[in-house]
Amino acid sequence: MLRRNKFKISGREKFSKIIEFLRGQLQKDTLFVYVHSAFSLNPFSPKPDELLIDLYNNFAMDGNLVVSYAFWAPWG
Repeated sequence: MLRRNKFKISGREKFSKIIEFLRGQLQKDTLFVYVHSAFSLNPFSPKPDELLIDLYNNFAMDGNLVVSYAFWAPWG
């Protein structure tokens, strides 16, 4: 579990940077990382090479890009 629930990162970074950060903080090699959208109830897993600014511009909610993670795939 992370001690903080909000982090800042440059929009020029790729989504893979978030994955690497979370793996390091949580000390887990296998991690499923998702982005939530205001348009859908279902989170999705972006490609690692997606730019964060593009994800933010398309999927931010209340000025935040909401990212969640799981240690196991939550669905089949």
